[in-house]
Amino acid sequence: MPLAVLRTALFTGLCLAAASGAPFVSGDLARLRSVADARFSPDGKRIAYVVENNDGPGRPYSQVWILTLADGRSVRLSQGQDSSSSPVWSPDGRQIAFTGKSGLMVAGADGSGARAVAPLQGTNTPLPSRGAEIAWSPDGKLIAFVSAVPGRETATATGDPKVITRYLYKPDYGEGMSHFGDNRRLHIFLADLAAGTVRPLTSGDHNEHSIEWSARAGEIVFVSNRDPDEDQFFNYDLFALKPGDGSIRRLTATENIEYRPRWSPDGRTLAYQGCKRGLTDLETTMEDTHVWAIDADGSHRRELVTIDNRQGDPGWSADGSAVYFTVQERGDVHLYRQPLRGGKPELVLGGRGVVGSWSLAPDGAVAYAFSPSEHPAELYLLPAGGGTPRRLTRLNDDWMAAREVAPVEPITFISNDNKWEVEAFLTRPQGMTADSRHPLVVVIHGGPHGQQGAAFNFKNQVYAGRGWATLMVNYRGSTGYGQAFADGVFGDQNGNEAQDVLYGLNAAIRRNPWIDRDRIGVEGVSYGGQLSAWLITQTRQFRSAIPTAAITNLVSYNYTTYYNQYEQMTFGIFPHQGNLMDTLWERSALKHVARAATPTLLVHGENDSDVPISEAEQFYIALKDVGVETVFLRYPREGHGLREPKHVMDWIERSMRWHESHFGK
Repeated sequence: MPLAVLRTALFTGLCLAAASGAPFVSGDLARLRSVADARFSPDGKRIAYVVENNDGPGRPYSQVWILTLADGRSVRLSQGQDSSSSPVWSPDGRQIAFTGKSGLMVAGADGSGARAVAPLQGTNTPLPSRGAEIAWSPDGKLIAFVSAVPGRETATATGDPKVITRYLYKPDYGEGMSHFGDNRRLHIFLADLAAGTVRPLTSGDHNEHSIEWSARAGEIVFVSNRDPDEDQFFNYDLFALKPGDGSIRRLTATENIEYRPRWSPDGRTLAYQGCKRGLTDLETTMEDTHVWAIDADGSHRRELVTIDNRQGDPGWSADGSAVYFTVQERGDVHLYRQPLRGGKPELVLGGRGVVGSWSLAPDGAVAYAFSPSEHPAELYLLPAGGGTPRRLTRLNDDWMAAREVAPVEPITFISNDNKWEVEAFLTRPQGMTADSRHPLVVVIHGGPHGQQGAAFNFKNQVYAGRGWATLMVNYRGSTGYGQAFADGVFGDQNGNEAQDVLYGLNAAIRRNPWIDRDRIGVEGVSYGGQLSAWLITQTRQFRSAIPTAAITNLVSYNYTTYYNQYEQMTFGIFPHQGNLMDTLWERSALKHVARAATPTLLVHGENDSDVPISEAEQFYIALKDVGVETVFLRYPREGHGLREPKHVMDWIERSMRWHESHFGK
């Protein structure tokens, strides 16, 4: 049975079986678990996988499990609610390294005998798209790992008063606990397992990360930004380090970025993610990352894959004849294989849903995390040579068996300027009858270079259980629809992409008479929050709005966010150049707040360094001045978006009450 057909059959069966089930409720989040990582052992007999849990008192925590394929038994590497993550098998498969409560840990292949190897220190410095931070030597006697040490600014920047000298002085978007960067630098260290010693391999004012050890030359490849203005311009390059003498050679010196390098099995080639454009930023690239390759000596740099969509980090087949990678396509994420000898890429895993982390066995079998519409990400196995995938974990079956999963369907429409076919995804509400009418909430994704699709969406399912539909529009600027579509938002923030959202809403209403056009809400996070705030100054079609982590003033935002290159990338020049400052103000929701009338619940993390909370503070007072009903919801210990499950559940409950109070009967 083809994979797409198989998934359709599974979905239909689940829906029929659960048609009389109970609706999802916000409290279910605490029970929800998902697979976030998958790593085959070198002999293909075991799979290490990571489970994300939401039942702790604070933020979600991860734990490493090891599944033995022969008997299906899984063992956990950490106890209670202790976190563990980043499993990496030794070359002979007899041991596994991972991060745990005591730092860098090593255990036996069956999970037994776990012992601490070295403490680990992180940093809150924004360093996006980091790859592996643990790498075994080819003989399995040494482990290279990445850890942070204080930088030269640390002492003065943490004193009284704090003395700020760096351009990049704010923490990463997800940190959420402070307002300032710790100025620590990531460096590479080497642990000798037999001797029990640890020594540094790198030092200085730059960061090194995304490491892998070559089996051929004995070198460690890593990623670093060695530009003198690295805080201001984001430009990773590839380097190779010899652990014996500490010598470093540079492999790339480009104006663009290289991410997550991986050695071929013979050590002669590196595959990596890369871009062509010189101007990008710390938050996202407008240009789709593609899979590239370079010879071990730094020559023959070439783009491997011709697919016109955003590609994930690569991995090699056991014989080095092909490179595997994920691709974002029309709301889904698929796995492809590119033969090194050339030819067209081959689809390995398709269908509706998101392929997350994946790993190859020596025989070509694929272990992978996958989330379809029906459930959060679980661990699957695609047998060698293809065939029917087998689901290996059932983390949520015990409670989801009593829940009704609402179906998700795609719709397409033509944009307002007739340039694009735009896709949206409609989640139907529960409790529909022949003559029932239901509210709809437009849920706008962030980025803007991101996508939404059919994969399981917890909040949308809770809304469906309330009897509400949700609509997710992949407006221009979204990924998964080609580079030209992703570029469609360049120089046009709060422009035609906002019209895409409105056109998508109107298309859904026209095609589904059961949608109550008098009970329409809008919400979104980050860029989705920005569009939510913008739209209520342009139309009165919405009865309620919930902008979360929203940009409302493009001018002030540029100078308070941690990634100050963002507006330069999306408009091509700095705000102070030309008349861009005027354009940014014209496209800010704050400028047009007098037109707003929609009751608005503003939601923000107290320590958001990506979209500072001052964006919500400005808009809150402005809405109050205009006389719009508004409430400001501030969450402590949160950065960009919400991470603590109790905060997420509270946000869902308050969102439902806000919408419901303005939908009426």
